[in-house]
Amino acid sequence: MEMSAINWLAVVAASLVGFGIGFVWYGPLFGKKWMASVGMTEEDAQNGNMGKIFGVTFILQFIMAFCLAMFFYSDPTAAEQVTAGSGAFYGFLTGFGWVATAIGVNALYEQKSWSYMFINGGFWIVVFTLMGLILGAWK
Repeated sequence: MEMSAINWLAVVAASLVGFGIGFVWYGPLFGKKWMASVGMTEEDAQNGNMGKIFGVTFILQFIMAFCLAMFFYSDPTAAEQVTAGSGAFYGFLTGFGWVATAIGVNALYEQKSWSYMFINGGFWIVVFTLMGLILGAWK
């Protein structure tokens, strides 16, 4: 793998996409339903260390975006074939086929609700789709 093939600005941008989507997804879109599914109140949400949560979230999302980029650019000739459309498609497959299904398996054993599975799984499907789009479009 030639690390110089990776567009690091695209990886950073893809890392940040989860914050924007999360703000809407876990706010006005599904916030109340998500909090009910995890047994959290508004007060509980305010008690977290937001600096730590956002900082670690960025690091973890950076790792996710970097790993997705590694899949896209593991072969030097593959980088030329990845487009915005194919990147979004592969991102969708990652979010749906790996992440959302893994969340579903864990949720079944944790006896979480279907709402929990769909809200959290759906979030990661959207995030990985957009990560793939960014990485595929911005070479």
